Amino acid sequence: MSARVKQNAAVAQSPPAQAQRPQALRLRPLRDEDQAAFTAGHRAMAAEGFTFGLGYEPGNPWGPYLKEQEDHRHGRNLPPRHVPGTFLVAEVAGEIVGRTSIRFRLNDFLVERGGHIGYGVLPQHRRRGYATEILRQSVIIARAAGVDRVLVTCDQDNAGSRAVIESCGGVLDSMVTVDGKPPVLRFWID
Repeated sequence: MSARVKQNAAVAQSPPAQAQRPQALRLRPLRDEDQAAFTAGHRAMAAEGFTFGLGYEPGNPWGPYLKEQEDHRHGRNLPPRHVPGTFLVAEVAGEIVGRTSIRFRLNDFLVERGGHIGYGVLPQHRRRGYATEILRQSVIIARAAGVDRVLVTCDQDNAGSRAVIESCGGVLDSMVTVDGKPPVLRFWID
């Protein structure tokens, strides 16, 4: 067998790197230098009716918003009906591609509709496996914070999110409809 045939056979046997796992994604807190990218992401997701930056209002000072996020992580100065949790952006090769919000406790609203984890991927970064990786890493963080069973929800008509949740071990528990809003599916990850 020639060297070229051997090389081609070896390449054919090994799957492409992209098929194995999405490009290295890491979750991290917001930083001072993230304001422009974060604001652009917030606008892009708002156009789809999704809140990218929880509690963020465009035009408000960035420093106080970062302090709010730090306070939430430590359970300090929480607004009414909020619970301790962490808000992290998902970064790939230095670029924000999505976000996650991980709640360390549940209140009545979160038990019914919100769950422990809420995540999103910016439109231009979808269909690359990032949502699955964001949820996978978020579950690890929730467990490290003492959450044994993780509740994750999605709208009934969001087939992509349902597939992500199920691929991370989510088992459908129930469907809820509240105040005439679209039905929400509730999944537990043990």
